[in-house]
Amino acid sequence: QVQLEESGGGSVQAGGSLMRSCAASGYHPSINYMGWFRQAPGKEREGLATIYTDGRPTDYTDSVKGRFTASQDNANNMVYLQMNSLKPEDTAMYICAAGWAGRWRYWGQGTQVTVSS
Repeated sequence: QVQLEESGGGSVQAGGSLMRSCAASGYHPSINYMGWFRQAPGKEREGLATIYTDGRPTDYTDSVKGRFTASQDNANNMVYLQMNSLKPEDTAMYICAAGWAGRWRYWGQGTQVTVSS
């Protein structure tokens, strides 16, 4: 069983930066990608970035390209999301996930990020 726990949420003014971290405990040999999602009140969950454990380039959704950078530290079972140039519309619950074979299988609880104007 794999458990994911996010940290590093908080509040920031527009234009600021935050770093999100996700610690993975447990192990599943099939996991070949990790990712970041967000969900704002009243909106559907949005995929932000997919990080491939085999070294393929990270995929980003258009709304965060050039502003957010996802990275991984395989030795310590960590993934990160560096968020720069934050906007009020980035306010949401940020969630990390892990999966394989075209499905997301494990989800963290998420932590809140609030960006004020």
